[in-house]
Amino acid sequence: MSKRVITLTTDFGADSPYVAAMKGVILGISPQATLVDVTHSIPPQDIRQGAIVLAEVCPRFPAETIHVAVVDPGVGTDRRLIYARFGNQHYLAPDNGLLSRLQRRTPATRLITVGEPAFWLKDVSETFHGRDILAPVAARISLGIDPELLGPKLPRMIELDWPLPQLEAQRLTGEIESIDHFGNLITNISRQDLAAIAQHQPLRVSCCGRQELPIVRTYGAQPRGTAVALVGSGGQLEIAVVEASAARELNAVVGAPVVISW
Repeated sequence: MSKRVITLTTDFGADSPYVAAMKGVILGISPQATLVDVTHSIPPQDIRQGAIVLAEVCPRFPAETIHVAVVDPGVGTDRRLIYARFGNQHYLAPDNGLLSRLQRRTPATRLITVGEPAFWLKDVSETFHGRDILAPVAARISLGIDPELLGPKLPRMIELDWPLPQLEAQRLTGEIESIDHFGNLITNISRQDLAAIAQHQPLRVSCCGRQELPIVRTYGAQPRGTAVALVGSGGQLEIAVVEASAARELNAVVGAPVVISW
């Protein structure tokens, strides 16, 4: 039981000592735990980006993995900390929408307030609940405590608004949902959305002033510097510039519209 995987996702920064502090607490309680860093490069206080990363990455881990997520601009306020079970995995996070992308895909089967101080560190800082509450709770779950002991059940969690593409006459309008490390523009238009309009040909993709972007299978299918559209590894339509940053070349921002017309 003590060899369970515990993952960490934060906005602390890749070189932050805060990450090591959380790991030290976990290993001090559960020395045989396997720790995995999902990322510590979520933009500061960007709950939405954190939610996207958790939903895309964490379900790929083995059953009974414990995921700790700390993107917590409300730390020290009356916001709650929560435990949730999605599928066969455990999640610990502030109740600020960080788990709402997972909730949209597959609703939690257990939702519990992390409210029992017996499972926390003895001295709890007002500004570092990731270290003093979530880390020790994750360690103790890895040792086999029943999450039901963490606190009272919750009827619901706080959820962010996740806009869906809008289908109109001869067009599907979505938006840029996130921008990855390479500058690729990840949209909220899914592979399934594209399949639903596949009978309309030709499909024309427009984004950030670029018209009729070619839809390709992979990034290298066009010459360097070409703006293209493709379905990425996460199953979402992406806008990319071959061997360059689409965000920079197209002056793109999250929320900008992406239109597919026919």
